[in-house]
Amino acid sequence: MKKTIVAALIMAALVAVTGCKKTNKKTGENAVDALKARGTFVLGLDDSFPPLGFRNDNNEIVGYDIDLAKEVAKRLGVDFRAQPIDWDAKEMELETGKIDCIWNGFTITDERKNALSFTEAYLNNDQILVVRVDSGINSLSDVSGKIIGIQSGSSAQEAVDDNASFSSSISKLIMFKDNITALNDLDIGGVDGVVMDSVVANYSIAQTKKPFKVINESLANEGYGIGFRKSEPELRDAVWEILKEMQKDGTVTAISQRWFGRDISTIK
Repeated sequence: MKKTIVAALIMAALVAVTGCKKTNKKTGENAVDALKARGTFVLGLDDSFPPLGFRNDNNEIVGYDIDLAKEVAKRLGVDFRAQPIDWDAKEMELETGKIDCIWNGFTITDERKNALSFTEAYLNNDQILVVRVDSGINSLSDVSGKIIGIQSGSSAQEAVDDNASFSSSISKLIMFKDNITALNDLDIGGVDGVVMDSVVANYSIAQTKKPFKVINESLANEGYGIGFRKSEPELRDAVWEILKEMQKDGTVTAISQRWFGRDISTIK
């Protein structure tokens, strides 16, 4: 089924769910008040997306986005919970009220803006190609006839679709449930390359020491934002204002240096 048809079906489902779902808000109560009444800020994420949100050796969910969100929850005066979700159904998870936001290397796109309310970008990112060092691939023009992997439901898929010369030259595009699985397949030779987020690729290569390299060409430039329900702009704005306070008081810088060795935040 073509991507446009799938997107239309998802949008129709979201409209239907939004129209019939129950709300936890009392009459006249905004989303921030409702959140404080519930007492827990629930973040939806793909828990295999290092260094933004992933499981450590103790099976704890950690990461850059997690540290930011924990501090936001603290300043809101509520508890925090990271909730792993099916990334292919992330918008539905949000609209049905299972989570309060999608916050995990979530790329802002025009298509997603139709269904969600985004903050401004807090990080910049590129979609890049990761290959084995012995692959003989040194540029995007070297992928003719190659098998490429991507995470299903990710912005990498859109980047490949939008790059006609790249998508038409490869022999096959394989979908994986997450980037870690895709990189494992690259390691054993199942695919010739993986298109993924540069933030994740560079961290993963540095941590695993596997014989991978990043092709220094971008398939797409993008920004990460936090996605909220369109009906709750006040919660989106409250979270963003706290993040701006955290940037000013040095908290964001400290968290960024912890994970990246420098401040890469775009929060102003």
